[in-house]
Amino acid sequence: MPEALIKLENVWKVYKLGEIDLSVLKGINLEIMPESFVTIMGPSGSGKSTLMYLLGLLDTPSKGKIYLQGKDTSNFSEDRLAEVRGKKIGFIFQQFNLLQNLTALENVMLPMIFQGIPEEKRKQKAKQLLESVNLAQRINHKPSEMSGGEQQRIAIARSLVNDPEILIADEPTGNLDSTTGKTVMEILKKLHEEQKKTIVVVTHDPTIAHYSHNIIHIQDGQIRANHFEDEKVLWEQENNIKNV
Repeated sequence: MPEALIKLENVWKVYKLGEIDLSVLKGINLEIMPESFVTIMGPSGSGKSTLMYLLGLLDTPSKGKIYLQGKDTSNFSEDRLAEVRGKKIGFIFQQFNLLQNLTALENVMLPMIFQGIPEEKRKQKAKQLLESVNLAQRINHKPSEMSGGEQQRIAIARSLVNDPEILIADEPTGNLDSTTGKTVMEILKKLHEEQKKTIVVVTHDPTIAHYSHNIIHIQDGQIRANHFEDEKVLWEQENNIKNV
């Protein structure tokens, strides 16, 4: 059995609201295995976004441990966490998070600057990645000149620039129509199948779940169910979810 890429061990996230402690996550135990495709589902306020931030090392737990490839990240400094995020984790957000004054090419090149990659190599790799998401003809356009689906494809290309070991997508189809959303999910599916990328998608949309091997349901800050592929077929049948 391979080692978990990311492991959460009895993880709690508690926020102080005056004299009140608000527990958003309560004793989460979870393993994300290499080359898996995981969907984390839950209603608004369930804690799924907080869980995503912890999985992506964008936040730290109030209690419990997070391990990255067997290493306890609680011992990592802020600089070390930033370095690990830059090299090992790619992020895709619902709001795209593109810089409006930069072209598609410049947006994709940006993360490579922080890794010290020379400009010519940055440009070459950014072009290749934009071609891989069918945006070769749009590399010099700015986000305001592009559709939501095109902007999300730029964001996917940007998330891949440092060849991360895991992609974490937060509601990647949330601002898209259903047809464009399917296109985006097919790109993620292809990355998983052809490049063996580990992918975690956080969503409230049940139609997204059929792309994954592992469906995690979170509610009230706790994991209520953890379905793997053999259970997924039954789940799809019960919910009339069909592959597209």
